[in-house]
Order: sequence, then C-alpha cells, then structure tokens
Amino acid sequence: MDQVSFTQMKDGTREEYAFLAPIYHEHHRQTLATEVLEMLKKLQGPKLGYLIDRYQHSLQSATRALRDDNDEQFVVCALLHDIGDIIAPENHSQLAAAVLKPYISEKNHWIIQHHGLFQGYYYFHHIGEDRDARDQFREHPHFQACADFCEKYDQSCFDPDYDTLPLETFEPMVRRLLAEPIREYV
Repeated sequence: MDQVSFTQMKDGTREEYAFLAPIYHEHHRQTLATEVLEMLKKLQGPKLGYLIDRYQHSLQSATRALRDDNDEQFVVCALLHDIGDIIAPENHSQLAAAVLKPYISEKNHWIIQHHGLFQGYYYFHHIGEDRDARDQFREHPHFQACADFCEKYDQSCFDPDYDTLPLETFEPMVRRLLAEPIREYV
C-alpha cells in the first residue's frame, strides 16, 4: 500500500490506519524540531516598546536557565515558553504548553501553561488588572515552581546588555527533546 483509499476518515480501515501511523510519526519526528525552531525565530523583529525583541528574550531566558544548572528539558522550556506569541498573543502560554506537552514533564508543562498568568504579577496592576490573579492556583503543587520560573527566567530577561548565548547553543537540546515523546498527549 502506498496510500489509503478513503476520502473520509470514517471509511478508513484498521489496515489503512496501521499503514498511516508510522508514516505520520516519522514525518513529525523528522520535522517537529525544525518547525518549532522556526516558530521561535519568528519572534525576531519588532521590540514592541521593549529594549529587546521576543527572540532575544527567549534566548536570554534559556541562557539564564542553563547558567543556573537547570536540566536540559527545563532549559528548552525556558527557550520555547513564548513560541505561541506570534499566533496566539492572548493565550500564548497554552499554545506553547500544548506543543511541548508530549515531550516534557507534567511539572514543566504546568509551568509553561500558566506562566502568562503568573507573569502578570509583575505588571497587571499597572494596566488595571489583578496582579494576584495567580493566587487562584496558590494550593497547586507547582505554584511556587511557576512563580520561580517567572521571577528568574521570564520577567528578568529583557536586558540588552546581558551576555546571551546564541540559538546554536540550544538547537541540539531542542532536537533531542522533540525527537521522541515521553508521555501520551491526552
């Protein structure tokens, strides 16, 4: 078989789906890291009023996480935490978390998924929103980890004079992380 015969998924057979699954898996194994890195690169450009662009912010976040001896998965999460910003500015955290979910721990997933709200602690009160909105999760086991992530690797990563490492430092880490899922995407 070199292709399926159905034109509607409901008409596919067990054999056809058994044929498709490895093709789909291999394609994503070979292309996902490149696609994610391209999403990251799209953050280059306008500074939108900040001193650096969102790409440099992401590199700075990962650089700080690496220099603090965090594990590779955490460093990649720091690098990719804002990849959703281009196409999902209002819920970029959830988009990044959805992309990374099969490849990262539950804890890191929770941090990435909620970092946008937690980041609000540093500025929501200046724009008429509740800076303590994150407190709704105060009893969650990953609350402090997310608060720490935002303190060390998000709100503090807008410094144009920081000695930020280039993407080439992190690219092999991204490729290793996204090579194979570590958990089911459910």
